[in-house]
Amino acid sequence: MPPSTAIYADGLVKQYGSTTAVRGVDLDVPAGCVYGFLGPNGAGKTTTMRMLTGLVTPSTGSAHVAGVDCTDRERLVAEIGLLPETPPLYEKLTGREQLEFAADLRGLDWETVADRSLSLCADLALRDDLDQRIEEYSKGMRQKAALVQALQHDPAVLFADEPTSNLDPRVSAMVRELLVDHAEDGTVFLSTHVLSLVEEVADTVGVLHEGRIVAEGPPEQLSTDVGGDLEDAFLSITGTPEPAPQ
Repeated sequence: MPPSTAIYADGLVKQYGSTTAVRGVDLDVPAGCVYGFLGPNGAGKTTTMRMLTGLVTPSTGSAHVAGVDCTDRERLVAEIGLLPETPPLYEKLTGREQLEFAADLRGLDWETVADRSLSLCADLALRDDLDQRIEEYSKGMRQKAALVQALQHDPAVLFADEPTSNLDPRVSAMVRELLVDHAEDGTVFLSTHVLSLVEEVADTVGVLHEGRIVAEGPPEQLSTDVGGDLEDAFLSITGTPEPAPQ
């Protein structure tokens, strides 16, 4: 795997009993890009991301992120940041305590990541709220804290699952800008149903359907191929029926 490759997967398969959730996924994602990972519900996106982040072991196949075998979770956590759809935050901690706790889990002294963490908080207009308890945070504030937590150690690859879901436009714009900023020096693997976000920030899109990647390319190319926008391309590629008119 060349050093310019951030994510490489070869024939990833995941079976749960008689159910095959992922059916031979291949990936070759270059460093320094935003990769949009799309698919209908049940396509296997979450399972694929869990294998790439070392949370689930593949049934067969292999994957490497930032040159680290994804089954080597201990080494992998130093190279990745993970922003899941439901952020792992502790209600009784303050925002500052949460970030300190996250650093400690990675074996880092707070002092080594404090400047970057606080700078990210300032970018997201969260710095003045760091001494409030998480239980007092709005959904947008929680998403900001979770994003800082995922980026505080400057990971080679950020995995983001629905990072702007149910956020107001102002917070969504902040999150979007930070994702793009991170891709200048690192890589972002973005899973979302918000196709407008993918059109705006993704360099390449991979469409997963029934556990397989069935299309891949720049969003504008996929759109051009069907003579529409990315939503038209997604519906055509996956065979998803268009919503009935209201």
